[in-house]
Amino acid sequence: MLKLGLLLLIVPPLTLMGLYFWELGDVRECTLVQEGYWDYLEGVCRDTPQRFVSWVERQPLLVNGGMLLSVVGVGLCMVGLYVKRR
Repeated sequence: MLKLGLLLLIVPPLTLMGLYFWELGDVRECTLVQEGYWDYLEGVCRDTPQRFVSWVERQPLLVNGGMLLSVVGVGLCMVGLYVKRR
């Protein structure tokens, strides 16, 4: 149970960070190389300024689900550490 808890505690945040930095690379390329404005809703570079839309608003299930899995992982780790090994 402890191993599963650690897996659930570590993998979802790392996945979220990976996806976030992947998108950040696209945003930086658009802004710095193409000198455009990133459209967060469409995921493309535009010539006109676009409003910022947070990742939680665009992908609520992914973000909240990932955090929920991490909380479940913390719970499993606590149970795994609390229960005596046989």
